[in-house]
Amino acid sequence: MKVEEKELAKKKAIEIYDKSKIVIRKEEFKNLEITDFGLNDFYNIGITVLIYINTMRVCAKEISLLPYQICPQHKHPDKVKLLGKEETFRCRWGEVYLYLEGPETKKRRAKIPDKYKDRFTVFNEVILKPGDQYKLEPNIYHWFQGGPEGAVLSEFSSHSDDKSDIFFDRSINRKPVDNIGIYNL
Repeated sequence: MKVEEKELAKKKAIEIYDKSKIVIRKEEFKNLEITDFGLNDFYNIGITVLIYINTMRVCAKEISLLPYQICPQHKHPDKVKLLGKEETFRCRWGEVYLYLEGPETKKRRAKIPDKYKDRFTVFNEVILKPGDQYKLEPNIYHWFQGGPEGAVLSEFSSHSDDKSDIFFDRSINRKPVDNIGIYNL
């Protein structure tokens, strides 16, 4: 991603946050994380994250999703002497299509680009609208996508350790690598 592309992505994410009416101070946007998961296709597979707190016990963050933007399929595994991340999502604005293990929803709202269709295997759909929330246990494959207007999703969880997440698509890289992955603008 070139500098201009990163700045445009940041601008679009901030517009989504503004639409949500969540009060976010300007200085907080300096630590905005923009990730394309190493796929260099941010507008299809990517998220923007604003972390409020992430200690060894708790984490709170806001996730901005552009229209039909996807956070890819992953799970939070157990670690030595620690359970995997438990998280609760709460939709603040827009719609979020959350998919997890369980009975497949036949008429899904998600729109997966053809080139990525083989990178998703769980299709039990949960639709989150403003005020709706869903609790996820550790070790459950899941992925989510913003609706037609995009979305803002709050995440409340135990400690967040993104580098230990297991992605179904093994080509995904959530760690910063040579300007591919996480962009701190």
